[in-house]
Order: sequence, then C-alpha cells, then structure tokens
Amino acid sequence: MVTATLADQLSLPNGAVLPNRIAKAAMSEQLGDRANRPTEDLDRLYDRWGRGGSGLVITGNVMVDRRHVGEPRNVVIEDDRDLPALRRWAAAGRAGGAALWVQVNHPGRQAMRIAGAKPVAPSAVAPRIPGAVTPRALTGNEIEEIVARFARTAAVVREAGFDGVQLHGAHGYLISQFLSPRANVREDDWGGDPERRRRFVLEVLRATRTAVGDDFPVAIKLNSADFQRGGFSEEESVDVVVALAEAGIDLVEISGGTYEAPAMMGQARAQPQRASTVAREAYFLDYAVRVRERAPQLPLMVTGGFRSLAAMQEALSAGACDVIGIGRPLALHPDAVAGLLDGSRTRVDAGSRALGVRTLDSLIDLVWHTRQLQRIGRGRDPWPREHAIHTLGASLLANGWNVARRRRGG
Repeated sequence: MVTATLADQLSLPNGAVLPNRIAKAAMSEQLGDRANRPTEDLDRLYDRWGRGGSGLVITGNVMVDRRHVGEPRNVVIEDDRDLPALRRWAAAGRAGGAALWVQVNHPGRQAMRIAGAKPVAPSAVAPRIPGAVTPRALTGNEIEEIVARFARTAAVVREAGFDGVQLHGAHGYLISQFLSPRANVREDDWGGDPERRRRFVLEVLRATRTAVGDDFPVAIKLNSADFQRGGFSEEESVDVVVALAEAGIDLVEISGGTYEAPAMMGQARAQPQRASTVAREAYFLDYAVRVRERAPQLPLMVTGGFRSLAAMQEALSAGACDVIGIGRPLALHPDAVAGLLDGSRTRVDAGSRALGVRTLDSLIDLVWHTRQLQRIGRGRDPWPREHAIHTLGASLLANGWNVARRRRGG
C-alpha cells in the first residue's frame, strides 16, 4: 500500500481532483449583508484562505430558504438573483489554486425566529437549546419542496463557478434532524425506522446530483453520532454512510454531536476517549476506521482536534482518513496550511477565550473565533489577544442577548 502524504493529490469518485489532503473546514462567517447576500468581506476572507495552502476550502452555512436561516447574516441562495456577487466570491476563493466548495444547509428547528416564520422540522419536537421554540412538523409536500431547494441552490452554486457542494448533515440541522430518532418521530415514509429516516438525505443527494451532473463533487458533513441517549447512533451512522456511498457521494466529512451536545467542539462524548484517540488528537478517528471497514473506497475527511503535523500525517499513513479538516486554527492562522505542507510549521493551534463561566464560555469561544474571520474579511489580520470580556461586550452590543440563541458553528 502506498502511504499518502499531506501534499498528495486526491482523486474523488467522480474524477475531480483535490490539490492536497488538507481542507479548511466550514465555519460560519456571518459576513452576508442584511438581505443575506454575499459581500466583499467574504471575497477578502476567501481570497486569504484560498491562497493559504489548503487543497480544499469549504464555506460556512449557505441556506436554501431565506425564511429559515440559522443566523442573521447567513448567505442565502434560492435562485440566481445574486449571481454576480456569487461569481466574485467564487473567483476570489479559487484564485490561489484551492478547490472551493459551498456548504449547503437548512437549519430546520435550529432556525432563528424571524418575521413570524416558525421553525420547521420533521416532527414538532423542540431542541434543548436556550430560547428554542417547538417547531412545526413538515408536511410531505413541504419535504419534497425542501429537497428541490437543495438541488436548486447547488445548481446556482455550479453556475457561479464554485467547484463543489457539501450537504450539511450534522450538528442538529435539518438533515441531521431527519436522521435522529429523537428529532424525527414520524411514522410515514419519512420516519419510523432507520431506512425511512435516511430517505430525506438520500433524496437530497439524488436531486442535487441530478441538478449539478456527475462531474461536480457532492459531499456531505455527517455526524458519527448525536452523543445523546436515544439519538443517532454510530451503528446507524455507518449504515447511512454505506447508503450514501452506494448512491454516489464523493466525500464524507465526519463530525459529531448537536448544539444540545456539541461533540464537534470537544465538549461532549458518549463515553471517555481512549488514550490512543487522545494521542491521535482527532475526535472522530475511531469512527472513521469503522466506516473504512464498511466502505473501503469512499474518501473520508475527519475534522475536529487535529493540531500537530505528526498526528495529521499519522492519520493519513494509517489509512484512517483521506483528508484532514482544520477549522478554528485557520481563523487565527489563515496561512498556516502552507507551512504545514512545506514543513516550516509543525503544529497549528486554535487558541481560546473564556471567563470561567460555564454557561458563557462555549459561546464566547465561538464568537471570538467568528470575530477573527470578520477581521480578515475587513482586510485586517486576526487579533489573537482580544480579551473574552471585549468579545462578549462587542457581541452583546451588536446583537443583544439574542447572540446566545443565534450563534452556530459550521
């Protein structure tokens, strides 16, 4: 077996090629305008990341329905009305040679309550998140309409000049809700057992593939598990991955948790991590190995926890994954991947900010990283010395106490 290195190209099942094995994972930028259109700040941010060395750059949440957004300044793509701005964004992110994919999403019950639009979900089950409301259960016709929205958004993304799309099927958003027996208690064709719960994601994949063609990469970000009792389990997740592989997915990014149990940020676990997992840094490598056994030809991306060059290379060499995803560290060090590839940098750290108040610290850390992205978007460098009190004060000034309900990650 030939051992892969971080600098190696990766050929995807549909023939597309990634320039190397490091990906900038999705982080919600909050850089759309108040009408949810792309801005020049996004151009500047993605130009910086696109020239920073990553073979693949994945955007933060782009929503398919402006009535249902996760945060007030998510970009929304429903049709081609913003095509010139989207083309400008795509050109900026691709100028440095990286492949640029758009993360496509619907928040479902995690939507921000705006203009009287009540959040929708597979079932009328509220998430255990402060400020959350009980959503309205979708009808069958509405579900099919949302499937069509995913496909339409992907078609516009291709027309704008991006290189691929990633469906967001993790972290408690709509696709994840359909998969979870906690959130989806339907007894019709869209729920009731694992096969019917996975119907939605498979229909979204099929519709998206039809809309963009076989030569345009379609990937997914998927939970390894929800890390909640009675939720989406690892066993069911592996079965979903196998079904996606059979349906023609090009890459699966492995994550985990929801905003009720945020394992994707290292804050929750179904069980203590083994020492070998801690040594390997990444949160979800053990699960990736299980997936590899069931779907050996499917390209896998693991995101969450990678910090050292040695751990990244070991994960590739062991065959646990094919792509290393890096998120929050690139908010502070947007050019770090080039150093990892040429060996001048041996690790990259995310930094953190906290006040020692448990109910606030995860929010402060997330907002602190988001503010670094926004600084880059304004043409400035990150500010790693910004104090947690400054972060909290600035966010409260901009958003009021709703900041606690509105902030999401990628």
